Amino acid sequence: MSLNFNKIYQESINNPEKFWKEASEDIFWFKKPTKILNKSNPPFFKWYEDGVTNTCYNALDFHIDQGKGNKTALIYDSPITGNKSKFTYDQLRSKVSKFAGALKNQGVNKGDRVIIYMPMIPEAVIAMLACARIGAIHSVVFGGFASNELASRIDDSEAKLLVTASCGFEPGRTVEYKPLVDEAIKQAQHKISKMILFQRKGNEVKLNAPMEISWDEAHANAKDTDCVEMNSNEFAYILYTSGTTGTPKGIVRDIGGHIVALKWTMKNIYNIDEDDIWWSASDIGWIVGHSYIVYAPLFKGCTTVLFEGKPVGTPDAGAFWKIISDYKVKSLFTAPTAFRAIKKEDPEGKFFSKYDLSKFESLFLAGERADPDTIKWAENLLKVPVIDHWWQTETSWAISSNCTGIEMMKTKYGSACKAVPGYDVKIIKSDQTLAKPNEMGDIVVKLPLPPGTFPTLWNADQRYKENYMSNYEGYYQTYDAGHIDEDGYIWIMSRTDDIINVAGHRLSTGAIEEVLSEHQSVAECAVLGIADKLKGQLPIGLIVLKAGVDKDNDTISKECIQMVRDKIGPVAAFKVAIVIKRLPKTRSGKILRGTIRKIADNVEYKMPPTIDDPAILDEIKQDLIDNKILNNG
Repeated sequence: MSLNFNKIYQESINNPEKFWKEASEDIFWFKKPTKILNKSNPPFFKWYEDGVTNTCYNALDFHIDQGKGNKTALIYDSPITGNKSKFTYDQLRSKVSKFAGALKNQGVNKGDRVIIYMPMIPEAVIAMLACARIGAIHSVVFGGFASNELASRIDDSEAKLLVTASCGFEPGRTVEYKPLVDEAIKQAQHKISKMILFQRKGNEVKLNAPMEISWDEAHANAKDTDCVEMNSNEFAYILYTSGTTGTPKGIVRDIGGHIVALKWTMKNIYNIDEDDIWWSASDIGWIVGHSYIVYAPLFKGCTTVLFEGKPVGTPDAGAFWKIISDYKVKSLFTAPTAFRAIKKEDPEGKFFSKYDLSKFESLFLAGERADPDTIKWAENLLKVPVIDHWWQTETSWAISSNCTGIEMMKTKYGSACKAVPGYDVKIIKSDQTLAKPNEMGDIVVKLPLPPGTFPTLWNADQRYKENYMSNYEGYYQTYDAGHIDEDGYIWIMSRTDDIINVAGHRLSTGAIEEVLSEHQSVAECAVLGIADKLKGQLPIGLIVLKAGVDKDNDTISKECIQMVRDKIGPVAAFKVAIVIKRLPKTRSGKILRGTIRKIADNVEYKMPPTIDDPAILDEIKQDLIDNKILNNG
């Protein structure tokens, strides 16, 4: 293995303070930190605690000060509306500075919370950066999220103000935001003092003065506003984890470490320089959107793409290739689900040949496991490295990856490559001992976590400690399960609750999914363990076929079952593979395996607030009934 990467990695683990002090010299500080790491109160570690900086200054002003104000900062492309625009660093700062003044006029000050409930439009990015400029703490909630979930976030954050839009657009439908917001405000016990609403052309809504004002009205008398000096350990934002019951978990990000770590990742992980065009095809409501649509690329000073569209349906399976071709994108970061959707619609890659992707150098996938078949399909089509890497909302940047800006490593299909500098990753077995190479267990990270991760939860220090830092003394529990091989490659097999117990054998549903994905007719799949009186749990597979498959479903099911038997063995007791039309997913593309399992076991479940299409759960239930799976316990 390369000495270069190993040397840098070992330095980050053996001397983290020196490593992250050097990284911190690459960002702007009003006052440089002299205390790099405070370890006096574990698990509450503090990075750069006496440093003073500002998130927005590092994203915009810093580059303008260096004479790069005329460089393109943000490209906006909306195939749904047909709108396109570009903003230089000067232009973006001007808009951010003015909206920061608008927020100040509405009484928003340093430390106040602002909820941003917006579609993928430039005004959403402007609102985020404007909050950062004046030291307000933003909490972005995915546009179109259910009213009760928005209400719970208003209550937990005790937000002073809400920024929203009249609507969002999905392929074939308009999502009206105002009724959802009105219902959330009605449900919330904490009352916000003001709403600023951006009117989308042709979809304007009536506003109730004086509490509700338009984006344009908010700018009346707004003055340009300078960046507020912020302590490194003050919070940049709160991002609530989705799908939780009861009080949502508010992941917080401290300002100094966030800037240092994310700027470091752009070159070292993604090999992006200032003159490059970078595209993260996600949504600002998710962590990927926070980190890699908005903050990291702007900290780096490159150009970032904001895309209001989908991988298929806006208008076709060539949407991604068109964006890459039009803007000469160097690297794309998206979810495996996006590529599975493209592969399902266009398995031969016919749309791809229409576009010039000569400037495209790498594809990064994260958000859920990238099955080897999808990676190989993308490699064969794109003829560039396809890199599966692993990270979480809690960390805000990759825990493991092929660090292409340090040294390119070989691909091991099914692995998310090696731990990134800063992360000391271990596998711990159920008996609390460290696993040997290739032994399965819980994946943990030795404390302290590197900068840019989550120092605590919003107003919930004890919950932070109990949920994440208590099960394994001195380690952060990721709640992912897997193993590390003899070469140090990390294999994320499943979430901890996706390890199933079949007659005493611990099996990973991810490993079975990997086998099913290799079938030439399968576009995507999900495996879950359902209750069984004899064996405790039994795995069942749900498979979605590629477009144009003419082989009958029963034959495909039998072939899939045989493949699992051949590759994993009879111990898996895998006897059921059901062909279905589509899988239920969150809006970010994650398959709702836990919900499917509850339906199969005939136990009560709560409608996931992030579900893309609720009607699909009725389809799944009928499929399970038809195949005599329901209530198999």
